[in-house]
Amino acid sequence: MTSTTTTSPVRVTSTVPEGYFDQAVPITVIMGVCGCGKTTVSTQIAERLGWESAEADDFHPQANIDKMSRGIPLTDEDRWGWLDQIAAWIKDHIERGAPGTVTCSALKRVYRDKLRMPGVVFVYMDGDYDTVQKRLSARQGHFMKADMLDSQFAILEPPSEDEVHLDVDLNEGGTPEQEADAIIAALGLRD
Repeated sequence: MTSTTTTSPVRVTSTVPEGYFDQAVPITVIMGVCGCGKTTVSTQIAERLGWESAEADDFHPQANIDKMSRGIPLTDEDRWGWLDQIAAWIKDHIERGAPGTVTCSALKRVYRDKLRMPGVVFVYMDGDYDTVQKRLSARQGHFMKADMLDSQFAILEPPSEDEVHLDVDLNEGGTPEQEADAIIAALGLRD
């Protein structure tokens, strides 16, 4: 079942089943193409809820960072070990009963399949190319180059109805604070 809520001016569509966290530790995977605001929103959520957080970029081996710094898109082969490390972080938090939030582009379903566990909700930061390009262009000091956005949109497989996720519409111009508010509200969590 899909439901939509609007926290002005942020619209969130949810496929999260009612009572999803009743028997599970909540873990959000803030996902989307580079520059969509994953880190900023994840940080907001962690601070408001007192959760532990992790940045997916910190899980990349140096070879991946070097490759992206040269403007070379990663391949699936480059991503498997990185995804395994993020999955280990999620599993550790579930086993310890520690809610958390982690960023991860998770652009393909097969990538999300590696991270899918009880209590995990993918939060898709969904913006069109122009909206994300504007956000990305304003970002300073990151190894991911703005011209790599094309390669990310080219492989993007948005979450399907059968995946437990929130779809956060970025095209309405909400602030990161409003986006975090909308996510927390859609998940039925309190800050």
